[in-house]
Amino acid sequence: MKTKITLFLGLLFISVGCDDKFLEITPKAKYFADNFFASEDQVFQGLVAAYDPLQWSFVDGRWTSTVMLGEIWSDNANAGGDNTNFDQPGWQQIDDLTADPLVGEVLSFWKRGYFGINKANLVINKTELDTELTRQYIAEAKFLRAIYYFDLVRIYGPVPVILEELDPADKNVSRNTLSEVYGQIVKDLREAIPLLPLSYPDAFKGRITRGAAQALLGKAYLYWADLLNDDVQRFDSAAFFLNEVIASGEYELVDDYNQLYDFGAANTSESVFEIQFSNEVPGDFGTPFEFLNGNAMVQLCGIRGLCASHPLYAEGWGFMLPTQSLFDSYLADDQYRRNASIITLFELNLDNCPVSSNQQNPTDYTGMWQKKYANYKAYSTPNGGELNLLKDPNQPYIRYAEVLLMYAEALVRGSGADAEAMTYIDMVRERAAGPGDNTGNFRTASQLMGQEGLSLLEVIWYERRAELAGEGDRWFDLVRSGRAAANNFPSGDLRQANFSERSLYLPAPQVDVDFTEGKLTPYPDPSLFQ
Repeated sequence: MKTKITLFLGLLFISVGCDDKFLEITPKAKYFADNFFASEDQVFQGLVAAYDPLQWSFVDGRWTSTVMLGEIWSDNANAGGDNTNFDQPGWQQIDDLTADPLVGEVLSFWKRGYFGINKANLVINKTELDTELTRQYIAEAKFLRAIYYFDLVRIYGPVPVILEELDPADKNVSRNTLSEVYGQIVKDLREAIPLLPLSYPDAFKGRITRGAAQALLGKAYLYWADLLNDDVQRFDSAAFFLNEVIASGEYELVDDYNQLYDFGAANTSESVFEIQFSNEVPGDFGTPFEFLNGNAMVQLCGIRGLCASHPLYAEGWGFMLPTQSLFDSYLADDQYRRNASIITLFELNLDNCPVSSNQQNPTDYTGMWQKKYANYKAYSTPNGGELNLLKDPNQPYIRYAEVLLMYAEALVRGSGADAEAMTYIDMVRERAAGPGDNTGNFRTASQLMGQEGLSLLEVIWYERRAELAGEGDRWFDLVRSGRAAANNFPSGDLRQANFSERSLYLPAPQVDVDFTEGKLTPYPDPSLFQ
């Protein structure tokens, strides 16, 4: 949240004695924050810097992936790793629901979020040039501030809302209420939407569009409504903005679900907002960690112990292992989505490529691996050496399928019509059955309700888990809807024994708790959830 730099000024003054020539310093930096944002090009450079933390997957020597977090924290995945059961101990603690304020990953997600917020604040607050382009750049920065806060509030609960630069000595930082955090997210996105374009030329894919802001706003309203005891008005607000995305005609479902995460898939017709990654990075691990903009989770979550001769996949490190619970949750007629999301040991055996079982985490190994961020051999690694683990698949943050499901949920939980909601659920279910026209070859939402004994909301919950498996939303869905509980996990799982109300959010990092002298509490007080 703050960058604290110790300059040892006292020692400097002692060493130079009384000679005041040391004060006559020619500044080496040409620009500072107060004079940098003076042209459209400079504002754009500041905006690029604000985008950058979205790509950080290795912060302060810790692997930092919101996808891994939302899956490993939940009943969808185990941490995995090597056969010592102590590989990446911070991720093991997140998996076991025992993470405390000293865990390195607790700090890395916090740092990523507040560094991004600070960079966005600079663009928003320092830009005085008023042109059509700078207004758009400020709108993009407001979206970025909103998305960083959205991730932070999902991970840590109500967090401090900081909209200005802080004095590095200011210790008066504390948590805001839930509604103050979500209120700021909503304000930023509402202000950004009118100034954002519907689309960009292909050369600018990944830039923030109006649809991306409307979709994130709808998602924020959905969470806010859920966490405020099913607030109908906010569900209706979510429905309004999600419908704007649908009505724009800018997005459509990819016909074949299996191709959403195929090698080379990026910025598809279904991508509403997608975090861009690149394997073109400098040097080696001596480079400051935040500059490593490759998507490290591909190597992290690849198949550990895989034979070198596999025709499609390279070996990985075996994290984020799908659970039996996730595998079993798919309905019998939903195998196409399951096969596109999970690699099984049986599938690898068909390729006559054995997996070394003695390399696996003995507690977490399930004989299954995630498929959406598969470690394809076809990935190029131009840097070589230590950085050959950095691959460049993008991270879809909001897909059009999720927009359809969120819209259906907002209708059902707000004042909308159930029949309309089923129409959008069925669009997702039809695609899930496989490529081509599946009319008559899939069970509709209505049929699932009758044949499986599910409520319409339970159908939506099923669809979200099946459709978004391995994409990082599972834990946050459980928490916002009040369904996170010990019995999400099987008997004997440490998560069942360790579950408590404190498990719902990561604690604030100890370094900032100490710096604020306890004004920032490790965990949010229940009174803040209003």
